[in-house]
Amino acid sequence: MENSRITNVTSVAGLLFIVLVACKLGQAVLEPVVFAVFIIAIAWPLQTSMRARVGKAIALSVTVAMTAVVILALFALIAWSGGEVVEWVRQNLDRIQETVRTSTSWLEEHDIFVFTFIAEHFSAASLIRLLHIVAVRVNTILAFAVIVLVYVILGLAETEAVRARIASLKNQETSRRLIEGGRKIGEKFRTYMFVRTIASIATGLAVWGFVQFMELEMAGAWGVLTFALNYLPYIGSLIITALLPLFAFVQFGSIETPLFVFLGVLVIQFVIGSYLEPVFSGSALSISPPIVLFSIVLWTFLWGALGAFLGVPISIATLTTLEQFPSTRWVAEILSAGRPGDGPRQPV
Repeated sequence: MENSRITNVTSVAGLLFIVLVACKLGQAVLEPVVFAVFIIAIAWPLQTSMRARVGKAIALSVTVAMTAVVILALFALIAWSGGEVVEWVRQNLDRIQETVRTSTSWLEEHDIFVFTFIAEHFSAASLIRLLHIVAVRVNTILAFAVIVLVYVILGLAETEAVRARIASLKNQETSRRLIEGGRKIGEKFRTYMFVRTIASIATGLAVWGFVQFMELEMAGAWGVLTFALNYLPYIGSLIITALLPLFAFVQFGSIETPLFVFLGVLVIQFVIGSYLEPVFSGSALSISPPIVLFSIVLWTFLWGALGAFLGVPISIATLTTLEQFPSTRWVAEILSAGRPGDGPRQPV
């Protein structure tokens, strides 16, 4: 019995490793599919509720249009706020250089020449290469968005047919578990996005008010950027917590204000992440916080920024599926914040 369990665990670990390697190697193919499935799981109830009143074709068109508008609006906010930050940097290059020069005087006294290092590793050619990489990345994002949109349209059109095929499986017990697992995954995805949206709005407003209070420039842009980046768990918060003190240091030229800004943003992130998010998520997302962090790090390594966003939903879907089958339920119980469906309130 013990040898059999060890063999099963080894087999599962080996299979998991193969799947992760396949996800890394097949990123270009699998990434848009996973993102599209995530969108479909969230948007499908909207299509279902409209279909009885306006018909399948119109319901599909409206659902796709509304989904596209929401995603484009989020990217537009990121582009606007990021553009404001870049423009501020461009207009304040002299101030930034002077601040860096002043702040590195102590290092140069100890034979650490920061500007020499920068000059050796960064040049006009390297800047041109960076701009070329950014341009290629923008084109890649546009192509990715088109592929995802096609998958979403096809997926929403075929969701009912796929559900009917699962329901017609000979093994009715497996069929029932798969359908129930799919229903729960959709519910948890929608809860997750609701929690992230509420937390993002609250964090954006709090940072905006704090920046106003500290009399930092671009309060609106910082609030919007905080709202948008908060959809990336941990990583978005880390970016804002690191950038704001740097900009405060450039604007005020003292160490006290950036330190106060750093502590203030840290408190905002902690309060909302540790208290507000659990209030809204309740026990619906009973997933262990270490697993959340591990998922984000793992999928960021595999798929980059989109992986950071999809890491938690992938873990939620995996654990929810494991819950449905007695042979794998023990894995879900170990990795969840408590027993599946009955875990303590933990931030996600």
